[in-house]
Amino acid sequence: MTPRRAVAAFRTVCAALLLIGAIAAAQSVAAGEASPAAFVQELGNDALKELTGPAVLQSERDARFRQLLLDRFDMAAISKFVLGRYWRSASEAQRAEFQDLFVDFIVNSYSERFSEYLGEGVKVTGANAEDDGTTLVRSKIDMPSAEDVRLDWRLRAADGKFVIVDIIVEGVSMDVTQRSQFASIIQDRGVNGLIEALRTND
Repeated sequence: MTPRRAVAAFRTVCAALLLIGAIAAAQSVAAGEASPAAFVQELGNDALKELTGPAVLQSERDARFRQLLLDRFDMAAISKFVLGRYWRSASEAQRAEFQDLFVDFIVNSYSERFSEYLGEGVKVTGANAEDDGTTLVRSKIDMPSAEDVRLDWRLRAADGKFVIVDIIVEGVSMDVTQRSQFASIIQDRGVNGLIEALRTND
């Protein structure tokens, strides 16, 4: 299974999922200045204009989305989790290249679809602290042509700010799903095979 094919089944819900996840992280908010729920609610809708709408050029949308991923998602932790047990056997060079290519993969897979989102944003429905030190914020995404999507955000405080470590749609973790998809590629082709597939977007 190639990275392009692996994403197909998860694409529809993850397009909205990543959109809102990235949007909510669009501005810097200190962890001490707002609760996780307020972070999601207040920033989510305010930043819709950053990535949606036909007036935003695709090149600009790609650049904005990439910067949001790098600034507000814990891509190092997410990359380590997604690579799973293969992280330990990967070299430092392989780890670094995988993380860079994983960001490229997310941008290439979802950025263009942001212009299609015409809903009214995210509505927070609750939040609770988790035993691992993260906070789970529960919300739903308005989908004008379908039922609302249930979306959970897993946040943690880092360096005085909130960062997103996982996004969960209708009970399905993106981290876990991507980990399973990439593992099938590694089993067939090894870590270098996954890196090459991501590099060529095969």
